Amino acid sequence: MGEGTSSASKKSRKPDYSRFTQQELPACKPILTPQWVVTTFIFLGIVFIPIGLASLSASEKVVEIVDRYDDDCVPSNYTDKQLVYHDSISFIQNNKTNKTCIKTLTVPKKMKHPIYVYYQLDNFYQNHRRYVKSRNDEQLRDPNFKGDLKKTCAPEDMNGNQPVIPCGLIAWSLFNDTYRFSIKDKPLQINRKNISWPSDRKHKFGSKVYPKNFQKGSLIGGGTLNESIPMSEQEDLQIWMRTAALPQFRKLYGKLEFDLEANEKITVVIQNNYNTYTFEGKKSLVLSTTTWIGGKNNFLGIAYLTVGGICLFVAITFILMYVIKPRPFGDPAYLSWNLNPTGN
Repeated sequence: MGEGTSSASKKSRKPDYSRFTQQELPACKPILTPQWVVTTFIFLGIVFIPIGLASLSASEKVVEIVDRYDDDCVPSNYTDKQLVYHDSISFIQNNKTNKTCIKTLTVPKKMKHPIYVYYQLDNFYQNHRRYVKSRNDEQLRDPNFKGDLKKTCAPEDMNGNQPVIPCGLIAWSLFNDTYRFSIKDKPLQINRKNISWPSDRKHKFGSKVYPKNFQKGSLIGGGTLNESIPMSEQEDLQIWMRTAALPQFRKLYGKLEFDLEANEKITVVIQNNYNTYTFEGKKSLVLSTTTWIGGKNNFLGIAYLTVGGICLFVAITFILMYVIKPRPFGDPAYLSWNLNPTGN
């Protein structure tokens, strides 16, 4: 009785036969002949190289002005000593110093509107794990949020017994340099509306959530927010809180909705408020046009040209090898079971 039961249980564990488990399903097994391989590489080269040339051509049509100003906007009495780094910090942290800086930019080529105005930061690691997590998205969109902020936003979570809105280090370090443009003493209007992502304005930042107790602690990080404007309209903050993946990044400041002619002189009045001197960062002002590929980006075109060139080189190499020293395919008739089908 016991032996019969044991044998039956062992038999029940045996899997049922199926073509799937036995790998007997129909399968496509292409034979990579020299003709197929060479044709594939030539096709990839023919496709990739024109795309690379078109990308490079579009990138070259972008007109871009990049002007670094963090060092130039420190007065000479703070930079003529040996310890320039420490003197820059004392300048930026002193509330009584004049942070106004005037720069002149020359337009190299005609720039057609819209002209995008960016600020660029270097050596700023927005991708740091603790920095990226220092926010509370539910607080940003829900006016009735009453949750615990300490886990996500500390140390910028509470001001006394009152919650800080928006909380966290990302909002606390908001960029606060400002720019004003003019040509021949005629002010240029910067459009700063609808520059953030529509999804951020409609969904991530609530229209009934207002800043509260922001930058009112003992240590001030960056810019302040108008407490009468809802979070859905705080576009500077929305752009800043989309953290960058790399230590050098650009963020949109606004748009110029008119053309700039070649060799025009643009006067820029900068309020140099943001402290990048503590971590040896750099600040730059960028004016740029765009094409179908976006802003200036030679990497994409070079990458396509490189891959396309490699494909053509490999195709030519295979052709030469096939012509000079061909390797004939093996004849299945010479297989042992074909030579001696009876198995003797």
